[in-house]
Amino acid sequence: MQEDLPTAARHTLYEDVFAILIGTSMVALGITLFSKATLITGSTAGIALLLQYATGVQFGILFFAINLPFYLLAALRMGWPFTIKTMASVVLVSAFSALFPQWLQISAIEPIFAAPIGGVLIGLGILSLFRHRASVGGVTILSLFLQDKFGIRAGYLQLGIDAVILAAAFFVVPVDRAILSLFGALVLNMIVGLNHKPGRYVGFS
Repeated sequence: MQEDLPTAARHTLYEDVFAILIGTSMVALGITLFSKATLITGSTAGIALLLQYATGVQFGILFFAINLPFYLLAALRMGWPFTIKTMASVVLVSAFSALFPQWLQISAIEPIFAAPIGGVLIGLGILSLFRHRASVGGVTILSLFLQDKFGIRAGYLQLGIDAVILAAAFFVVPVDRAILSLFGALVLNMIVGLNHKPGRYVGFS
């Protein structure tokens, strides 16, 4: 006999705050590893890393600025609670990405280690935010909207978008780093794709 699914329970404010702090910390730590190893990830974070390597402008500033145009889509399509939590998440990732290199001094890191571990950290951080109706902005907002609207897996859709972003890495970073960046992005998106499924997590905000 099939078991009844549990009734969805609304997240409390402190649960949302706790999850957002955890999620953004994990994303920022993964970004710190990627940046130290001169790797690229996907979404707006990948664009910000590409621009950082090309221009020398700090990641946090670029990441915050790139996400600004996507808030309108979030407000119109995903609602204000999602938008406010996403804006807070972007601000926290921007701040943490600037602070973590000061708090955590990494003299050297092997890119072959940074790629999968950074991908795991970012993927788990994004998953934490997704489950509390938040994101790190950018194309993640588009991915979540299309999943809610058409049932397209957010992780797999983002993988396709990320492939385009990561292709640009071959023109900015050494070839070996670009290849490892693809591996890191695959790890990241598999974590999200395999775990963020309709009906798997019944809590909501």
